[in-house]
Amino acid sequence: MSDATHHKMVIVGSGPAGYTAAIYAGRAELEPLVIAGLTFGGQLMITTDVENYPGFPEGVTGPDLMDRMQKQAERFGATIVFEDAIKIDLAHRPFAVETESMRVTADTVIVATGASARWLGIPSEERLVNKGVSACATCDGALYRGKAMAVVGGGDTAMEEALFLTRFASKVTVIHRRSELRASKIMQDRALAHDKIEFAWNAEVDEVLGDEFVTGVRLRDTESGETRELDVEALFIAIGHQPNTALFAGQLEQDGVGYLKAEPGSSRTQVPGVFVCGDAMDPVYRQAVTAAGTGCMAAIDAERWLAEQE
Repeated sequence: MSDATHHKMVIVGSGPAGYTAAIYAGRAELEPLVIAGLTFGGQLMITTDVENYPGFPEGVTGPDLMDRMQKQAERFGATIVFEDAIKIDLAHRPFAVETESMRVTADTVIVATGASARWLGIPSEERLVNKGVSACATCDGALYRGKAMAVVGGGDTAMEEALFLTRFASKVTVIHRRSELRASKIMQDRALAHDKIEFAWNAEVDEVLGDEFVTGVRLRDTESGETRELDVEALFIAIGHQPNTALFAGQLEQDGVGYLKAEPGSSRTQVPGVFVCGDAMDPVYRQAVTAAGTGCMAAIDAERWLAEQE
C-alpha cells in the first residue's frame, strides 16, 4: 500500500448523493476524492428507466444518469476511485480512509454509502430484475400501467407501495407470509378498504414466473405448503432496506436499523468534520432527487466547516 495522500475532502460512496456532493465540492475548489466503490453509482445502476428525475422529460436510464453525474463531478476537479473503502478511522483528525490499494487522510469526510433493498434471494427474482421485478414502486410503477401487479411485504412501506400502485394497476395483490399485517393501523385500514387491493395471506413467493418478462408468481402457502399461481406482470419487493453503514459502527450514531443520524436540518454528524447524505441517513424518501439534495447540503456544510477551521 502506498504512503497516505492528504485531501481536504474525501467522499465515501457514489450514487446521486456522493456525486452531487462532489460536484458542489469541486466547484468550491476543494478537489474532493470520491471513493466510489466497486458497485459504484448506487441503486440507480439497477434501474432501467428513471422518469421522475427533473430535467429529463423523455426519461433517462439509471446508469446513464450516474455516468453524467460522474463526468460532471470530474469536470469540476473531483478524482474518482472505483474501490471500496474497507477501513475508516474517524477518532481523530485528519481522518483516515483505506481501500485495498491506498490509504488517504482527509480534513473532512462525507458519507454517501447509500442503502440496499432487501430482496427475497431467489434466482428467478434476480433474473427478472428490471423485467417486471422492482424494489421501488415510486420509480417503476408507471411503467406497468393497466397491468396486474403484486407487492411482497406487510409493513408500512408495503402498504404505501400498494396504495401508490393502485394509480396505475388494474389490481394489486399484497403477498404476506402471515395472516395479519405489521403495518400501522392507519396504513392497514387504507389498504384493506381499497377496492383495487387484494391480499394473499400466509403466502410466500416460491418462484417468479416468466422468460423475458414477469408473467406471474408461484406462491407457497406457509401453513399447508400448497402452491398456486398468481397472474401479474410486475412484482414489487417491499421488505425493507438496509443502509450500507457497517463501516461506521461504533464511530457514528445510528438508529436501530443502521441509518446514520444527522443533526436536524443539516448533514452534520456528532463527529465534527464528518457529514452524511443520501440513503445512508434517509429511511423515509429514498429517491434519487432527495439523495442529490442532501449531497448538496453535505458539500455546503463541509465547505463552511472547513472555512471556520481556517
